[in-house]
Amino acid sequence: MPTGTQPTRLDVTDAGPVVDRTFARSGQPGSPRLAWFLDGLAARLIDAGYEARAAPGPDVQVVLHAVDVETARPYRRRRAPTFVVALGALPHRPDDLLRVGYPVLVRGLANLAILVSEEGPAAHFVTLEQGTSTVEDNGNDDAFFAAVFERVEPLASSHLVIANEFRTDLEPALWSGDEQTAQIGRAGARLAGLDLLPAAFPIEEILSERDLRHVKLLYGIGGLSYGNVSARRRPPTESGFGPEFWMSASGVDKAHLREVGREVLLVRGYDPVGETMVLAVPPEVVPNRVSVDAIEHWMIYREHPEVGAIVHVHAWIEGTPSTEISYPCGTVELARAVAELVRRAPDPGQAVVGQRNHGLTITGRDLDEIFERIDGRIVRNVPMD
Repeated sequence: MPTGTQPTRLDVTDAGPVVDRTFARSGQPGSPRLAWFLDGLAARLIDAGYEARAAPGPDVQVVLHAVDVETARPYRRRRAPTFVVALGALPHRPDDLLRVGYPVLVRGLANLAILVSEEGPAAHFVTLEQGTSTVEDNGNDDAFFAAVFERVEPLASSHLVIANEFRTDLEPALWSGDEQTAQIGRAGARLAGLDLLPAAFPIEEILSERDLRHVKLLYGIGGLSYGNVSARRRPPTESGFGPEFWMSASGVDKAHLREVGREVLLVRGYDPVGETMVLAVPPEVVPNRVSVDAIEHWMIYREHPEVGAIVHVHAWIEGTPSTEISYPCGTVELARAVAELVRRAPDPGQAVVGQRNHGLTITGRDLDEIFERIDGRIVRNVPMD
């Protein structure tokens, strides 16, 4: 898309991108029980209209990635928005599903992990947002795989918006930032001070340096990721393109959000044709990617002119309304679900809404006002189900 071209805008009520319903297998099941599970889940996907491909690739929507629980190897998407399910076998039911399953999830670079236990038997689910659940096998294969599919399909059919288009057309007056980027710097330091890490334990201890970089690239998680912040840029551009907003970069130390293009990025808008967030950066800067939640913030800013800033934290405030399905971060579906909750809030300009099993999205007039409003109300533990 040529520089200066305004992409078609996506409304929060649009049907969204059309996703091909395809799947493929990767890896070899290490036990008869896991092979049985893979065959059953594949048959259920086919019954639901998914086309089985002979091999995984960038044009395949869902990959069923069989792994060894102890030595799970990563599935590399090569920047494709593929939904990866890591599947492993366990001899016994895990005492601590999150601690057993989360390393499998991140080592496999997956969106979802399913551990199939011989004892029970049962299928145990772990999401990137730390959600866990179990489907029991009571001897009825049809009912069992229908229940498994019901948990997998809403996530597998969701659509990731993880691509970034960097344009080196940021106005020189903004190369050093403005009042909004200064607010983002202060907000990042306050986020870091809350010590809110998204992982159940330091994932640096689980992943190689290469795989940790890949996880941060895909999902914006890691030991330095406490959430994200954004601030609407005022005034809007003369062309009317937008909404434009500044946002923290993915996987950077939130305590030091200063450098424009690397730690703080200007989001020009969203291109639904390329399914890409469009960013303006200074020339001769090697940019970091923007947070995967940029599509969500874009939807909220677009609908609510009174929203001047947004904070996302991996924490909770008691009594917060929450999304019903644990969609992966960076998906159109999660963005719509959060935008709908903001729309329903008594005051969308000062809303606090929850992402199931994950954290909070908080709107406000500016970032300083948001932190003053939530001071003393945040609790570290997000309710899980």
